[in-house]
Amino acid sequence: MQTEIVMINIDFKSIRDLTKAFPTEQVCIEHLEQLRWNGTVVSPFDETSKVYKCAGNKYKCKNTGKYFNVRTATLFDNTKIELQTWFIAIYLLTGHKKGVSSLQLAKDLDVTQKTAWFMAQRIRACFGITDGDNEDGKLGGGGQIVEVDETYVGGKMKNMTHKKRKALGAQGANDNKHMIMGYLVRGGNLRLQLTNKKEIFKSVLENVNRDSVVLTDMSASYNNAHKHFVAHETVDHGNKEYVRDGAIHTNSIEGVFSMFDRMVIGTYHYLSAKHMQKYANEVAFRFNTRQFSTCTRFNTLLLNCTNKLTYKTLING
Repeated sequence: MQTEIVMINIDFKSIRDLTKAFPTEQVCIEHLEQLRWNGTVVSPFDETSKVYKCAGNKYKCKNTGKYFNVRTATLFDNTKIELQTWFIAIYLLTGHKKGVSSLQLAKDLDVTQKTAWFMAQRIRACFGITDGDNEDGKLGGGGQIVEVDETYVGGKMKNMTHKKRKALGAQGANDNKHMIMGYLVRGGNLRLQLTNKKEIFKSVLENVNRDSVVLTDMSASYNNAHKHFVAHETVDHGNKEYVRDGAIHTNSIEGVFSMFDRMVIGTYHYLSAKHMQKYANEVAFRFNTRQFSTCTRFNTLLLNCTNKLTYKTLING
């Protein structure tokens, strides 16, 4: 995760402080320019090109002849919503532990629910920033302990209509749900990834550095983990074993899943598979910035705002 924040003489701890720190659109623009370019403007069309400053906070790329501003090729691109409104939305989504529904966000920002939902999804698209501990993007390494577990998100069989229950037939209770794998480095970063039953261990190999100590439950999916990692320790939840020797457990990642469940049940109520990874990234972002100040967390998101999501892409998946 990118944590190197450019020092700017703007700080805030509350939404009241935020509105005072960014009283005008020009202040927002200057703040974003400082974060993105730190005094040296870079063209989004050609990073090697010379850039000319124009009127109205615009710039011109010499090599391509195209004009741009600080919004170009970011989550703010091609929207009529002011940066002040975007900044409040970012503050709310990054700061609230259980998230903010689009309906509540619409009321807070005085926009339509559809606009609020699109804004929130654009912001969530920037939550999935690099959280790896190594150049290969994987977690762990150096003998670090990595807790690994999975959870299911979706409706319960007993709450389905008769038609849906009949369609599932004799399938398992979790077949109507979606699996999310969780990887948590002790004292470090968290990663949540949407996957399926057949690719559980493949997902582990793709996300955890092999120079790690992996802690799991007794699921057969992890039987070969000892062949691929420094060590593999398990806890037998079936026999009510939750902690062994004071350090062998998966309680931390299970605590994250509990927080994820509270977010879904209490705030969002329902998540479609198409957008579920964005909500998982939202939880991971807040967890990985848990020791950041409010202002630093806010600026971290702005530093990673170059993932532009169009409405067409969002809807079509």
